[in-house]
Amino acid sequence: MNDLSGHTAGLAPDVLESFEKHRRELCAYAYRMLGSSFEAEDAVQETFTRAWKSYDSFEGRASLRSWLYRITTNVCLDMLDGPQRRARPMDLSGPSRPDSPLPAPQPDYVWIEPIPNALAFGADPADHASAKDTLRLAFVAACQHLPATQRAILIMREVLRFSANETAEALTMSPASVNSALQRARATMSKVQPTTSDNYDESDDDQRKLVDNFVKAFEAYDMDTLTSLLKTDVALSMPPIELWISGPENVVAFMLGHGSGCRDSRMIRLEGANGHPAFGHYKPSGEPGVWVPWSITVLELDGDTISGLNFFLDTDKLFPLFGLAPELREAV
Repeated sequence: MNDLSGHTAGLAPDVLESFEKHRRELCAYAYRMLGSSFEAEDAVQETFTRAWKSYDSFEGRASLRSWLYRITTNVCLDMLDGPQRRARPMDLSGPSRPDSPLPAPQPDYVWIEPIPNALAFGADPADHASAKDTLRLAFVAACQHLPATQRAILIMREVLRFSANETAEALTMSPASVNSALQRARATMSKVQPTTSDNYDESDDDQRKLVDNFVKAFEAYDMDTLTSLLKTDVALSMPPIELWISGPENVVAFMLGHGSGCRDSRMIRLEGANGHPAFGHYKPSGEPGVWVPWSITVLELDGDTISGLNFFLDTDKLFPLFGLAPELREAV
């Protein structure tokens, strides 16, 4: 995906290096626009390809960063040329009964996908702190309710802090049109954004302990302890299955029913996904001492409770993205 051969002839190495310095922030921007980590990476690669091909026409009237954002925006708008928007299961229907039959999986383009922190956040912890709230699953899902151009304007103005003039130049619009679209985008977001949001802070000792206790309870399949960690309106979801469960009692009933294959699971702690705590989740294979991929598990926290259990089941795509092994084996 990062093969630059064929496009770099005649470009100075420092120009290519300057492109790469912006890769993560451009990937985060494209992810907010598209809702897919894979499509975001594709968008950034296409951005660099277009930038390499047209670098001779870059006149320097704007900064290189602004120019790359302009290209990325155009790439994303091209990719969003259609009515389909990505969503979370709770955006599409009401909660399911824990004993309801499991529906068939939906295509991957239906769903918001997780993105590894390492793809979206810079090396500076301060950048991480400022960016994570706008990479949360709930925020990215809310953005998908906006028309593509409004989405770009909202992200540029309120996340990236571009001026109205910079945004207008990137989108070939007037500043007045940008400001008008921003007001419409804000009005929509006020209706679709959750009133409470994940507030996970990896530096908070109590929240780290909460996450550790969740792992211990889940691996032990201790449902009493698990229940004590969950918020009263906790939501469990399992993309690509169009199903979600609400409330601790229903979550436990689901885990003891349809989810019972996860008993004796193993969880591998990841750097995080979307600024949330995340794990590579392996379930027993049936062969003693061997566990196989089941999900990328992403937790949402609200203070001292867990408000969201998100099990992303497309492990064929997601486990390589997060650098996870295809199986776990007990040490002999």
